[in-house]
Amino acid sequence: MDRIPPHDLNAEQALLSCLLQDQRTLDKVYEIINIDDFYSDKHKKIYDAILGLNRKSEPFDAITVSSYLDKTDQLTVVGGLSYLLSITNEVPVTTHAEYYAKIVAEKSTLRQLIATAKEITDEVYTGDNEVENILDRSEQFILDIANKKKRSGFSRIGDILHTAFDKLETLKNKDNHVIGVPTFKDLDKVLNGFQPSDMIIVAARPGVGKTSFCLNIAENAAVNHNKTVGVFSLEMSKEQLVLRLLSSQALVDQTKIRKGTVSQSEFDDLTAAANVLLKAPIFIDDTAGINIMEIRGKARRLQQEHGLDLIIIDYLQLMQSGGNGRKNENRQQEISDISRNIKLLARELNVPIVALSQLSRAVEQSADKKPNLSHLRESGSLEQDSDVVLFIYRQSMSPADGEEAAEDKTAEIIIGKHRHGATGKVKMVFLNEYTKFVNIEGSLEED
Repeated sequence: MDRIPPHDLNAEQALLSCLLQDQRTLDKVYEIINIDDFYSDKHKKIYDAILGLNRKSEPFDAITVSSYLDKTDQLTVVGGLSYLLSITNEVPVTTHAEYYAKIVAEKSTLRQLIATAKEITDEVYTGDNEVENILDRSEQFILDIANKKKRSGFSRIGDILHTAFDKLETLKNKDNHVIGVPTFKDLDKVLNGFQPSDMIIVAARPGVGKTSFCLNIAENAAVNHNKTVGVFSLEMSKEQLVLRLLSSQALVDQTKIRKGTVSQSEFDDLTAAANVLLKAPIFIDDTAGINIMEIRGKARRLQQEHGLDLIIIDYLQLMQSGGNGRKNENRQQEISDISRNIKLLARELNVPIVALSQLSRAVEQSADKKPNLSHLRESGSLEQDSDVVLFIYRQSMSPADGEEAAEDKTAEIIIGKHRHGATGKVKMVFLNEYTKFVNIEGSLEED
């Protein structure tokens, strides 16, 4: 026999009693409940009548609600005027209206969970969808229910200013004025760190140092600022990434590490670096060919279990969109889909997401060989969806026409797009043997 879904008719009656006694109650409970939160159909009709009268700026009590329902032939259905009068007298005062509303809303949430579980169960048994799609939809259903009541209302400007000045005072007293996830000193002078909910594209041709650049940011954020970083590595194994982190932290040549030819002193430096990295909140997932839905699910769980301040995806063109069922879409459409979903995920989790991207070969045909937004590979949506686009350019790798390749280790970080402020470029030193980018003090050139 089917069980009766969770509900509390007494709380529903008490809430309606408060509303019928004092119109001001509606303003207090309107953000807590909606019409579907009522279990009883007749209570839904009564609440709908209250809302209808309120929309017309007409008073609502047992008499006016009775008249409203009578005009729509629903008065008999709800039990007539006698029922409205009886529930009006259900509670002597209206001070507990919000408490009653929360009970009604909580019971509604439980019923939604039951309905969601049934829908997921039915989808599993039909077998018409891929497992990863069902898992993603299941997570999204639950999150939607959990976030349903988290609505943002008006805030008085005085309260906002108070919060803003608290932040300003905190920044004023800090040596480091960066309010986002820190990157490199001169770069942060423009970006102020990577900001929550931002999508950041880091683009370069192969071999220029995209992975090293982003690992350096992860290392700095986690080791020096205790920020939790999630890294999705589609190109390299987690062991390879850890060796790069060790090389960067210990300043030991990565070639020696791979070959096992380090000296005793270098081994001691690596041991010390390992002890530092051991405490760093860096989490690495090296699932090959991962799709956006898997990333979304894993990122949500990481945030729930450990907190999350930054996500790095290395790299975008190796991802699959997944779960959309469009078998015949071309790669440009797929990248557009991935890009849009990365931006949506950044907003959902309220963390910056750094997505590494390859550049098109068109950059090699340009005279100065320096990348710009038109060189983003496979999709114009990367430029559209992103908040920040950084290009890495090394003259030693791609000299301009008529130039000789330089032997120095200078790299330019070109800020090609910055939704929140200025663009420009920052010069850095790239120590390839340590997979490490080093800030050059005072090298910032703003456009």
